[in-house]
Amino acid sequence: MLRRDLITAEMQKLAQVLARIMGLKLEGRLEEADDLFKESLLKEFEISEEDLLSDSNNEFNTLLHKKEYPAEKLDTLSQFLYAYLSPSFEPERNKLIAEKLLLIYQMLEAKHHIVSMVNLDRQKKIQRYLNH
Repeated sequence: MLRRDLITAEMQKLAQVLARIMGLKLEGRLEEADDLFKESLLKEFEISEEDLLSDSNNEFNTLLHKKEYPAEKLDTLSQFLYAYLSPSFEPERNKLIAEKLLLIYQMLEAKHHIVSMVNLDRQKKIQRYLNH
């Protein structure tokens, strides 16, 4: 019970950070949003921007398995990354992030047996983006 409460509190905190990032993006404060995203990614998920933007999906997949995130935190990571995709970024950067997102969705399904309509819709959008 205590572990579940801690995870819930952590997810609420991450949701607030994500909302702040989205607010900064809407205000046009893109550099600030980018900095907060990178800081949160490292602080909350222990993933550097270099890890995220590496060419190796196998290494990222191994990293995720080593972290052993609970399903809730992994789902929150997917929300972070999905919100981070942006037309203002280079197409190659978006492609790398999109590929990492697909790995996360696959892990949520295979390891945690979690499938949501939101994630399925996002997977379809990502696949269309990658196939263009």
